[in-house]
Amino acid sequence: MKLVIDSNVLISALIKDSITRKIIFESKLKFYYPAISLHEIKKHRELIINKSGLESDGFDKLFHTILNKVNLVPYNKIKSNFKQAKEIFENIDKDDVIFIALALSIENDGIWTDDSDFEKQNTIKIWKTENVLKSLM
Repeated sequence: MKLVIDSNVLISALIKDSITRKIIFESKLKFYYPAISLHEIKKHRELIINKSGLESDGFDKLFHTILNKVNLVPYNKIKSNFKQAKEIFENIDKDDVIFIALALSIENDGIWTDDSDFEKQNTIKIWKTENVLKSLM
């Protein structure tokens, strides 16, 4: 299965050794993330470090390990679908339009997110963490 993941999934995996992190590390799923959105993780770096209890070096190592499990998709592969994504999602959450655009741009099975805003659209299939976990059993 191929899933687009949103920033909250990445942040969750960084903050806590949770089921989210376990799915990313141990499953055979393929994950995709818009490279342009890495700034969001970097912007919240200190907050994530504080919440995780990791030292700066430990955070960096974990972040790079997680990114090795995620396919970063460059913006030039997404931009042709950005207009359609805005039509679908801009009125719901303009900050997350990029994830809809990515899902429209690559072959995938949906977006893995626990953000309920994504359920307000019906173009892209949404996978909550519990559903991703159930699909692996």
